[in-house]
Amino acid sequence: MLEKIVIANRGEIALRILRACREMGIKTVAVHSTADNNLKHVLLADETVCIGPPASIESYLNMPAIISAAEVTDAMGIHPGYGFLSENADFAERVESSGFTFVGPRADSIRLMGDKVSAIKAMKAAGVPCVPGSDGPLGDDPDENMRLAREIGYPIIIKASGGGGGRGMRVVHAEASLIAAITVTRAEARAAFSNDVVYMEKFLEAPRHVEFQVLADTHGNAIHLGERDCSMQRRHQKVIEEAPAPGISEEQRKRIGERCVNACKEIGYRSAGTFEFLYENNEFYFIEMNTRLQVEHPVTEMITGVDIVREQLRIASGEPLTFTQDDVKIQGHAIECRINAEDPKNFMPSPGLVTLWHSPGGPGVRVESHLYSGYKVPPYYDSMVGKLIAHGATRDAAFARMRSALSEIVIEGIKTNVPLHQEIFQHAAFQAGGTDIHYLEKRLGLV
Repeated sequence: MLEKIVIANRGEIALRILRACREMGIKTVAVHSTADNNLKHVLLADETVCIGPPASIESYLNMPAIISAAEVTDAMGIHPGYGFLSENADFAERVESSGFTFVGPRADSIRLMGDKVSAIKAMKAAGVPCVPGSDGPLGDDPDENMRLAREIGYPIIIKASGGGGGRGMRVVHAEASLIAAITVTRAEARAAFSNDVVYMEKFLEAPRHVEFQVLADTHGNAIHLGERDCSMQRRHQKVIEEAPAPGISEEQRKRIGERCVNACKEIGYRSAGTFEFLYENNEFYFIEMNTRLQVEHPVTEMITGVDIVREQLRIASGEPLTFTQDDVKIQGHAIECRINAEDPKNFMPSPGLVTLWHSPGGPGVRVESHLYSGYKVPPYYDSMVGKLIAHGATRDAAFARMRSALSEIVIEGIKTNVPLHQEIFQHAAFQAGGTDIHYLEKRLGLV
């Protein structure tokens, strides 16, 4: 087992990793920027190392500084959490070549799945259903590109191979706009991702976002932990997630889950990962794989009883999975609200001093947050300051617990999106389940 690791992240996920390490007897090193001296996990870690000024590029994205922190503290591994360097293949490679264990996938897996064209090719080879598309990069022949688009059928979407998070995408509804859309997307991709490769897919107009959680070890074992519905989104950013996904049958879960597991074995994947799908008209269409821990992993933990972070650490230590697919049982329903430090109406970030923090509680309620009274939320990073999770025997029970928890939570001194969550939980369409990825933006009048 890894005896000491560097937690190369901040906020709630850094605290989550620290807690898992404490349970397992693993010592922790918290690396932090000068703006994060008072982060909760920094105050609790066995050792701390300041790695730079507030700007992420000079601290949490500073590869040499993070690796140096591991060297000076005699750590054995580095856990990247999510965001920052978690899906950076070069970082994973540098960590391993420096003699440390990267708590995540191998660099070649990150590269393979980070490039959307190569990822789709690998998934098709493994039998994972994909969105109908160009089956590879678009060339420079406009006539061929127009022929492909006609064959797929409008509307289509042009995507950057190196894109993600909603960037590098353009929807085309008519042939007259196709060539210009390809040209503009290529230019944007070159500027944003240093990779101007683009491809074409059928644009699904009202899909849901359903994803499957997987775990794979270094001994050839892989399992899935069921699916999550992450369709409640704003500008491609998830707001609420739940598991299991409403309306997905046991047969569908088994069929798609098995294909995801098979894909892990085909590409030699290790650690935790997530296969993301668009779901429309009872069909799944693969869009990408996140080769890291997901923000929404707690809802899966709540319905399966599996500690995903603990499993990541065990896998990184070379240990095999201690359970099989048959051991995975889904119990009840769980839902998660992302709590952001932002104005609930215009979504502007709201950094500042937290004058009062009160965490909700009760049966089935879980809070993942680094907030405390007197903590000052800095303006330099993502606005998410916590996650509120509720679990119940049924979806209705989980909803009731979440409504209660949202009424109990107190965060004073800064604005948060708690009022937005309270409003969403009154929506009849959301209560019924199965809303598509455009629902929230339409409800808010953003589209």
